[in-house]
Amino acid sequence: MVSNIRTDGARLWASLMEMARIGANANGGVNRIALTDEDREARDLFTRWCEEAGCTVAVDRFGNMFARRPGRDPALPPVLVGSHLDSQPTGGKFDGAYGVLAGLEIVRTLAETGTWTERPIEIVNWTNEEGAIYKPMIGSEVFIGAMPLEQAYAMPDPDGRPLEEALERIGYQGEAELWAYPVHCYFEAHIEQGPILEREGIQVGVVTGAVAQRWFSLRFTGQEAHAGPTPMDGRRDALAGAAEAVLAARAIGRSVDGGRATVGRLAPYPGSPNVIPGRVDMTVDFRHQDEDTLSSMASRFRDEVDRIARDNGLEAELAETVHIARVPFHPTLVGLVREAAERLGVSHMDIVSGAGHDACNMARVIPTTMVFVPCENGISHNERENASPADLEAGCNVLLHAVLRAASMREPIEMQT
Repeated sequence: MVSNIRTDGARLWASLMEMARIGANANGGVNRIALTDEDREARDLFTRWCEEAGCTVAVDRFGNMFARRPGRDPALPPVLVGSHLDSQPTGGKFDGAYGVLAGLEIVRTLAETGTWTERPIEIVNWTNEEGAIYKPMIGSEVFIGAMPLEQAYAMPDPDGRPLEEALERIGYQGEAELWAYPVHCYFEAHIEQGPILEREGIQVGVVTGAVAQRWFSLRFTGQEAHAGPTPMDGRRDALAGAAEAVLAARAIGRSVDGGRATVGRLAPYPGSPNVIPGRVDMTVDFRHQDEDTLSSMASRFRDEVDRIARDNGLEAELAETVHIARVPFHPTLVGLVREAAERLGVSHMDIVSGAGHDACNMARVIPTTMVFVPCENGISHNERENASPADLEAGCNVLLHAVLRAASMREPIEMQT
C-alpha cells in the first residue's frame, strides 16, 4: 500500500498559488518579508491548513512553527520536514514556500489514505530564513542553540526597533521551548535556485551537501578631487581600485571549477558626478564545495587587493565577515532520497547546494538532507521565479517516500563525526 501512495500535484500547486496571493505584487512575485503583516497572514493560513489536516500546531519562543501529525509510537522522536514562508522584497512564489507546502501535502496524503507512520511527522516553518531585514536563517540557528535567544531578540530593524517587538506585534512569539525534545532527522525540499537540473533535463536533485562560503568587506580609501583639473596620473581614485577588485574577484571565481565570486554591494563616496571618489565600500562573496580551494581563492584575492592598493595609491581594509564551513548532508538520508527517486522512476542526480538553507544549520545537530527541483532558467530571489507543476509534484513524491522510510525506523540514525 505505502509503495503506491502518491501526492496530489494539483492540490500542491493550488496551495502554492493560494499562498502566493499573500504579499502578491504586480510583477507576479511576492513581498512577504519576515515578521510583517504578510508573514502573519501566511502563518495564519498555514495554521488553518495544518489543523484541517489533523495536525497540532505549536509555536516556539522565536516564532518557529511545528505542525505535528502523530505516529503510532508517540515516544519516538519525530521526522521534521519543512522550510520557510518568508520571502525577499521582490521574491518568487516557490522559494521556501515549496518546502513547507510539500510537507503539508505529504501530511494531507497520509491522512486521506489512512496511512500511519511509526514516528510522528512535523511540518516546520522557520522564522526569518531570507534575512531581508535581519540576519538570515536565524530561526533554525536559534532553535539549535547556535545563537542565544536574547541576542536574536535584540537584533534591530533599520529604524532601531528590536526583532522581539516585531515578533510580538504579529502574534507569533510562542511559548514552546527551543530544541525541547529529540528529533530523528530533518528533510527540506526546495527549488534549486540555479540552472543545473534544468540544463541536464533532471527532475530531482539529490542534495549531498552545501558549499563553503567566505564573505569579505572591503574599503578602499583614496582622495576626493575635482574631476576636471586633476590629471589621470595624479589621482587616488577609490572607485577605479574597486573596479579592478570586482574584475579580480570574477577572474578568481572563474579560474576554478565550481567556483563562485560575487560583489553584492559597492558604495562610492561622495557619489557626486564631478568628484573623484575618495572612498568605496564593497562586499565580496566567495563559495566553493572544497575548503582548501576556497581558502586558496580567498588568499589570491587578498594578494590582488594589496596589489590594487599599491598600483592606485590607495589604502585597503579587507575583513572577513562570514566563514561558513562546507556542510555535508547525512549519507543515510541522502541514500533514502536517491532510493525513493529510483523506486518512483524519477530522473535524478547528485547535486551540491550553492546557497545556504535552514538545512545547513540543522545538519550541525541532526541527520539532514535536501531535495531539489528545477526552477526556470535557474532564476530565484526574483519575481520571475518559476517551477513546473510536474517537477514540483515529482519532488514532493520523492520527499514523501524518503520521509516514509525515515518515519518507519525505530532505531536512531547516528550522526557522522
